[in-house]
Amino acid sequence: MLTSQSARRQAIVYVALVAISMLLIAFSNSAPLTELRRGVGFAISPMQKVLRDGAQSVGSFFATLGEIERLRAQNAELSRRLNEIETENRALASLREQNAQLTALLELRDSLDYETVAAEVISRRSTGQERAISLDAGSDDGVEADDPVVAGGGALIGQVVEVGSNYSRVLLISDSRINVAGLIETSRAVGNVNGQIERPLRMTGIPAEDQVNVGEAVVTAGIELQMGIRSPYPKGLLIGSIVDVQRSPDQLFQTALIRPAASLDRLEYVLVITDYEGGLPDIPESPEPET
Repeated sequence: MLTSQSARRQAIVYVALVAISMLLIAFSNSAPLTELRRGVGFAISPMQKVLRDGAQSVGSFFATLGEIERLRAQNAELSRRLNEIETENRALASLREQNAQLTALLELRDSLDYETVAAEVISRRSTGQERAISLDAGSDDGVEADDPVVAGGGALIGQVVEVGSNYSRVLLISDSRINVAGLIETSRAVGNVNGQIERPLRMTGIPAEDQVNVGEAVVTAGIELQMGIRSPYPKGLLIGSIVDVQRSPDQLFQTALIRPAASLDRLEYVLVITDYEGGLPDIPESPEPET
């Protein structure tokens, strides 16, 4: 009995669902259903917009990450190239400076009346007691002890004191053991120039009556010393310019402080004068006895 009633109810529900389906098919284009669909669409449109915007935001986020990575790689490449250009510029600047120094030496060599040997500075020694440099030219190149050494512009920088087969050592004029007879170009006053290590050169023994002005140039005097000893330096080599003048307490002499013409701490290339005959005069040969 119960089974037949349950079957009957299921049949009724089935028929009702089929009828509703037929009605929905028949009236799917009717105004009420259309309005219903519109209402449902209107109701869920905000949700659709949020979902669509969210999808676009996620896409934009990943696109931005990709762009940042691309820009980072591009920036690294630009930084690398910039470093290369800076290195190339420094190398070119160094080459220009070397070329300028070598050009100045060639011009000086053409203007000198002496034989010279070009040399490169290979080491420097700067202590509280000594100012010296070493050159890559030695006895194999014709360099000898006591040879004068000059830089571009004809500036005297020192004297060779030690020679090997392929090197030589030069005491700079700023070393306190170097003494040079100096000549003030304008007044023609003569004095003794010696080094003071870290201070300007000092020119002493200038007669008080001679006019000495700041800014005047001082060159090698090239005069004979006592007992016929020649000056170890040719005449007219530039030593430097006067930066200060001091009088002695007895007012008999003046002392001039001189700034060297050459940048002694930055020398790279120099010329060694190899045929200047300074120092003691040659001993004349004894005449052969008559027969």
